[in-house]
Amino acid sequence: MADVVQERAGVQVLVCDPAGPVLASERDALDLIGATYHGAEVVAVPAERLDARFFSLGTRFAGEIMQKFVSYRVRLAVVGDIERHLEGSSALRALVEESNRGGQVWFVPDLRALDDRLRAA
Repeated sequence: MADVVQERAGVQVLVCDPAGPVLASERDALDLIGATYHGAEVVAVPAERLDARFFSLGTRFAGEIMQKFVSYRVRLAVVGDIERHLEGSSALRALVEESNRGGQVWFVPDLRALDDRLRAA
């Protein structure tokens, strides 16, 4: 399966293939943002496609990636189980909780939970 645009809860979402390339640079984030110009408003990235630096806040990588999506007004959904990352970092847990209160970046366990968030937004 390749990355594909799907309508989910009435919103066009670029659903990224879990087997696709790792998002490991700002350029990779910009490539995903560029792929939304075909009409997607949200990019759903499987957690396993994020470079490990994303979950280590000291690297600032998560902030750089998230800021790209905010700047281009494309919503980002990190989809999947990130519990092992949360266990080791209270700062990451706080970031996830804060992000999930907003409307730009969400951390959801699966696409069904993303659909619920989209319906509520």
